[in-house]
Amino acid sequence: MARDAGRPLRADAQRNRDKILAAAVRVFSEEGLDAHFERIAKEAGVGTGTLYRNFPTREVLIEAAYRNEVARLCDAVPGLLAAMSPPEALRAWTRRFIDYATAKFGMAEALRAVVASGTNPYADSHEMIQAALTSLMHAGAAAGTIRSDISPTDMFAALAGIALTSAKPEQRAQAERLLDLTLDGLKPVRSTPPEG
Repeated sequence: MARDAGRPLRADAQRNRDKILAAAVRVFSEEGLDAHFERIAKEAGVGTGTLYRNFPTREVLIEAAYRNEVARLCDAVPGLLAAMSPPEALRAWTRRFIDYATAKFGMAEALRAVVASGTNPYADSHEMIQAALTSLMHAGAAAGTIRSDISPTDMFAALAGIALTSAKPEQRAQAERLLDLTLDGLKPVRSTPPEG
């Protein structure tokens, strides 16, 4: 039976849940729908009973793993902005976005199966990511380090396009170069006085 969603978990139970979700992303990314719960439990360092108590079906586990990746991506924004300048925070977050997108591509087959079962694992994810990106871009615009005429929606579209180039690990270097080009394009344009 799945846990009561309204009751907070004990610290050790939350750690086990987090380890299961991280292992599920890795294993589903590597093996797709053929992934075995036993392997996920072993990678997480927990027993299969613990895995089944938290996630009684494959679909529940896949959806929770995906939603956890989205939450981790979005929840990182306040910490990044507290620890770094706005452009550094945006740069660090875009790398995390590529990691998220790579995991999502790896889990594509498993996520399609969840959608086919009648569940929408993507509900709210676009809005959450858009809100996270908006916070980063507004912080940069307020600090004068990012152009204010580029909308977060346009930046999200650029990131989505770059993410498509990182579907395979060997394409990561190209995605990093494209990110650098895109982020350079966000820098404010400095007008130079006319010569003479």
